[in-house]
Amino acid sequence: MTSQVSSPAEQADGAVVGEQRKPAGEKDVRRLDRVIIRFAGDSGDGMQLTGDRFTSETASFGNDLSTLPNFPAEIRAPAGTLPGVSSFQLHFADHDILTPGDAPNVLVAMNPAALKANIADVPRGAEIIVNTDEFTKRAMAKVGWAANPLEDGTLDGYSIHPVRLTTLTVEALKEFDLPRKEAERSKNMFALGLLSWMYHRPTEGTEKFLATKFAKKPDIAAANIAAFRAGWNFGETTEDFAVSYEVAPATHTFPTGTYRNISGNLALSYGLIAASRQADLPLYLGSYPITPASDILHELSKHKNFGVRTFQAEDEIAGIGAALGAAFGGSLAVTTTSGPGVALKSETIGLAVSLELPLLVIDIQRGGPSTGLPTKTEQADLLQAMYGRNGEAPVPIVAPRTPADCFDAALEAARIALAYRTPVLLLSDGYLANGSEPWRIPDTDELPDLRVQFARGPNHTLDDGTEVFWPYKRDPQTLARPWAIPGTPGLEHRIGGIEKQDGTGNISYDPANHDFMVRTRQAKIDGIDVPDVQVDDPHRGAANTLVLGWGSTYGPITAAVRRLRAAGEHIAQAHLRHLNPFPPNLGTVLRHYEKVVIPEMNLGQLATLVRAKYLVDAHSYNQVNGMPFKAEQLATALKEAIDG
Repeated sequence: MTSQVSSPAEQADGAVVGEQRKPAGEKDVRRLDRVIIRFAGDSGDGMQLTGDRFTSETASFGNDLSTLPNFPAEIRAPAGTLPGVSSFQLHFADHDILTPGDAPNVLVAMNPAALKANIADVPRGAEIIVNTDEFTKRAMAKVGWAANPLEDGTLDGYSIHPVRLTTLTVEALKEFDLPRKEAERSKNMFALGLLSWMYHRPTEGTEKFLATKFAKKPDIAAANIAAFRAGWNFGETTEDFAVSYEVAPATHTFPTGTYRNISGNLALSYGLIAASRQADLPLYLGSYPITPASDILHELSKHKNFGVRTFQAEDEIAGIGAALGAAFGGSLAVTTTSGPGVALKSETIGLAVSLELPLLVIDIQRGGPSTGLPTKTEQADLLQAMYGRNGEAPVPIVAPRTPADCFDAALEAARIALAYRTPVLLLSDGYLANGSEPWRIPDTDELPDLRVQFARGPNHTLDDGTEVFWPYKRDPQTLARPWAIPGTPGLEHRIGGIEKQDGTGNISYDPANHDFMVRTRQAKIDGIDVPDVQVDDPHRGAANTLVLGWGSTYGPITAAVRRLRAAGEHIAQAHLRHLNPFPPNLGTVLRHYEKVVIPEMNLGQLATLVRAKYLVDAHSYNQVNGMPFKAEQLATALKEAIDG
């Protein structure tokens, strides 16, 4: 869904503040500037679908938003247990926001496990909507509750709304003659309808979505729509919900344009397609399914009309091997994976370095090591991306900072790969991949021209006057070698992993040649044209602390910096997109501040690189719990750094 917004204005990540009004004959309506809602239930309760639909309607309404899906790695964890809880958090507002929110204002708990797994995050005074039908002795015993928390004072201080969601759903679907178990599955739609009433969300889009999703099962479609409407009507008629809420569209937040809600993986997919069109090259994806990168394979497989070819290989090594072959054949070649897959692909990445062919390696990082936390987020593959190959095999590294920014990061990675004939590692992560936010759909004339020239004929003259093709004769500006399409008469040349002779590309074991080629490949990466890092320092000269980030920490860091500035603190902020090579002015920027703090979802990998390269005493602030930073948490840590 898309929406039109206009007029830019930047606001702080504000608190919930409202005013009440009461139209004649209607319930009270309270206006809020922002709300954080979390849906939680079993992994089979449809919480991700519920959150996604609420998000889509919120995006079409015109709010700014940010989401945090959180689900177990198991396909179907044991029902009613804490490891099986799935949740979806949505933060939406009438102004510019940056994170999914630190704590929910509203928790929808579909069972005891959902309540127990999430209650620690819910502040006192928040609203909790509880499906009381599921609070049986057996269900409560599964999570260690001997007494009912709805009755024993556990939830004192919260605004509790007990709702018999399951019973009400079954009652609403009597006319459909569905088995009770089938009818109960629609309780997430009842909950969605209730929340849609509470927050004045549009309903037409969800009803159309359900009709389309279950088009081959019209009875199921009708039942889900009926449950959705019943939930909306329940909110309208019950006395338990005396107040509904309005969050106005964010009409003064973004530049004029057409916007849609987009996740990081979807934005990456669109960015890759756009890059192939701008380069006038076919797009080829060689991939093996792995969480949380598989959505890119799924999405790109839908776009054959744009010249996209997708290949689901038998393993990670075959996936990148096929992609590298496609690069040799003249395609914009991509392989997608997560950290464990990067490890398996490392030898072929090194081969791409040696062959000097453009290849995009997209790593959607997750918790490690090994299988680790497949559905949780982390940004701990930076050192693997930088050094995780045998020999001297330098690779450029690009990192998006928000879900929507994944589109631009894909274009930038493609620019570097094509212009410099090199594999490029793009480091996204699970938080960006699954999270979503509004994205302004760009005009095609805003996109960069990525077209390249293939080698057409001889490029070197021998001493005897013979004209020949040298596959490793380099562009003096970029040090890129020519890209010769196989089968082109006169451009035959060797490929393979053994060291090449400078210029000719013949196999060479000469020590001096190897030293020259290693240094040349490194110089090519060092010489990549990347823009200066921009510093956000509104009180130049007053701040002595710089917070430096990369990747998905942008939202929490920026929200924390805004809070500190609103409290009168002076602090500067910079965020890196290019991690190899670093921006040319980074050393100057770092030495300008007395203190440099680097928050990362790892144990200090960027800090290690910065300290080694610039001899700056950068301080790490680290978290590796599978979840993104909270703004308040970072604000506290940065305040301590300022005062320390």
